[in-house]
Amino acid sequence: MSTLHLRPVDLDRDLGELAALFSLVQDDPTSETELKEDYEAHKERIFCLNAAEDERGELLGFNWANRDRDQADKAYFYIIVKPQHRLKGAGRLLYADAEGAARAAGIRRIEIHVRDTDPESRTFAERRGFSERTHSIAMQMDLDAFDDQPYDALISRLKDEGFEFTSMETLGNDEESQRRLFRLNDTAAAETMGTDGSHPWADFQDFERRVCEAAWYIPAGQMVVIDTNNGEWAAMSAITRFAGRDYAYNLFTGVDKRYRGRKLGQAVKVLALRYARDVLGVHVVRTHHNTKNEPILAIDRKFGYTLLPGDYVMVKELA
Repeated sequence: MSTLHLRPVDLDRDLGELAALFSLVQDDPTSETELKEDYEAHKERIFCLNAAEDERGELLGFNWANRDRDQADKAYFYIIVKPQHRLKGAGRLLYADAEGAARAAGIRRIEIHVRDTDPESRTFAERRGFSERTHSIAMQMDLDAFDDQPYDALISRLKDEGFEFTSMETLGNDEESQRRLFRLNDTAAAETMGTDGSHPWADFQDFERRVCEAAWYIPAGQMVVIDTNNGEWAAMSAITRFAGRDYAYNLFTGVDKRYRGRKLGQAVKVLALRYARDVLGVHVVRTHHNTKNEPILAIDRKFGYTLLPGDYVMVKELA
């Protein structure tokens, strides 16, 4: 059996191999540039980043553990080992190292993501005390095959009922409209079927930093439905195209629970898909959904989305 040891990751030396390993567990290949940018964004919160090597100096895998941006006692782990070197002790060594560092750093909760096509990694996590929190599935849609014309009648009916279909760009994307968008996003996300009711953002300033100031934020791609009878923001759908990707991504579609059952989610989603096709100029749209969120899954199946591999979010509480 090979003798394994750990050493600190040297980005200048290891960047290419780390990017290749990250690509094994991501929806898209991870470039060296993207990984370097991700490291720069997280480096102040990374408390463990080591590589496992054999006696020949071959890199077998690595760990990456960083503290959550807002919850100081929560951390995210990546433990990635080359497929040909699994079940030989590298994963055990890397995980033990990361958990030890987490305990020393005062971490109380660890979260990991495991591909639902990788039962070995799920078993590895369960044996170390992790349990499933949520299951997120990826979906993809061919826009060239999407017939959106039948939805014109629905959109027309909703307009007649007093619903205005607009975008953050049209609304000026000012602080007042961003605050309204935050309240709708935050409430709809917390009330989404399959979630634990927690709020994705700490406050408006957190939303502003992580959404409105993000490189992917496109005001024209933030579709909003307003009830002109009372001024309430009823529904939204956000779509973008990440840098370097040849597809659009539908980040979130939410409907205030007071307006559910009126097909506002379908209507606003159609407008987001039209924006992706006609403005962003893509042929494919992707998204992710909690498997327990049946209403939105039903909409996407109706639109013609097909399934892609997804992820289990697994958590462990440290005593």
